[in-house]
Amino acid sequence: MPGDSFYDAGALKQTAINLFYGWGYNFYRTENLLRADDQLVRSKAASLLGYAATSVGEAESAYRRENLPPPTRAKPFPDAEAVASAQRLERLGREIRSIELLLQQQPVPENDRMTQRYRKEAPTLQRLIESDMQLVGQCELLRSLVSSQDSTALLKDLAELESGVEAIHATLRQREAILLGSA
Repeated sequence: MPGDSFYDAGALKQTAINLFYGWGYNFYRTENLLRADDQLVRSKAASLLGYAATSVGEAESAYRRENLPPPTRAKPFPDAEAVASAQRLERLGREIRSIELLLQQQPVPENDRMTQRYRKEAPTLQRLIESDMQLVGQCELLRSLVSSQDSTALLKDLAELESGVEAIHATLRQREAILLGSA
């Protein structure tokens, strides 16, 4: 019967396995599970940062509407302190967005024979997951601190929020050191 080769499970399985190995993929290896977990965790952490940046952006917009009215003849220039506060909120939102993008672009160990030969891939990925757990905790804390806060509360807590942003940067640097094998 024509097309019997499409139903030969043994030959199809062997072809698939050869292709998977050729692509450097074996879906039953622990390393592949850890790599997928790492990517998922970083994606979730990035979404938490996206929520945080959105909250800061909304607070900044409300602050600008309330404290920076359109110029008039009587008052052609805005209050310098209000402008500086709006810029601080804008800078905070930009920093959070930049961390979100940086987090999404973080690499994982390559799945190639050289990496497997000279570096223990599974322990490296396990250390990355531990680092990413800390990262997720930091991102959630930042999100909870800015979520549903008005601009006054954000400006009051700005030093703590900037400290949190720096802590997230430090965790990302630690993650990069793990990937380079220097941590």
